[in-house]
Amino acid sequence: MNYPNFFKTTPTITLQDSLSAFLGTFENGLVEFSYLDIVKSAGHSCPTVAGAYLTTLKGLEALYGDEIPQRGAIKVEIKDDVANGVTGVIANVITQITGATEIFGFKGINGKFARNNLMEFNADIGSSVKFTRLDTNKSVEITYNPSSVGGSPKQQELMGKIMQGKATPEDQKEFGELWQDRVKRIFEAGNSVVSVI
Repeated sequence: MNYPNFFKTTPTITLQDSLSAFLGTFENGLVEFSYLDIVKSAGHSCPTVAGAYLTTLKGLEALYGDEIPQRGAIKVEIKDDVANGVTGVIANVITQITGATEIFGFKGINGKFARNNLMEFNADIGSSVKFTRLDTNKSVEITYNPSSVGGSPKQQELMGKIMQGKATPEDQKEFGELWQDRVKRIFEAGNSVVSVI
């Protein structure tokens, strides 16, 4: 499986998952997510998927500091409605990492390890996403704005050719490379595209 090199160099996210520890899935419940893991589940890499990953990474860093984040013990509030634009894509990425889900998630075992009802949409918050620790009630809010990291002007031209069925294999390859170059630059921009409130 071939993919852009920057997938290997983006920071990973390590959490402790009490359910995984209980079920013997990962030693001590420690689980590490890479951007590649998320891309495999999403099926693609784009500014939205990268932004959701960065939002979660920066949110957990701010929320836990030097502690290991606790998967399944984090409430997630999202400002937008789940049916709006790319909100569902963002929510799926955050769910994969934090375990938090709306009503459809894991309901737990004898009152423990529940992951459902930990995600809320249409939240009354001033940011894009709010993360709250269930053990301390400490919260952080995150905004993501990649507008300062523009794509190549040639992307639009190539996308038009692809959509019209006029693109050559070389055009398609170049479009993909330009697309992923923007995603790479979003990761490189880091704190300039993700703000912790």
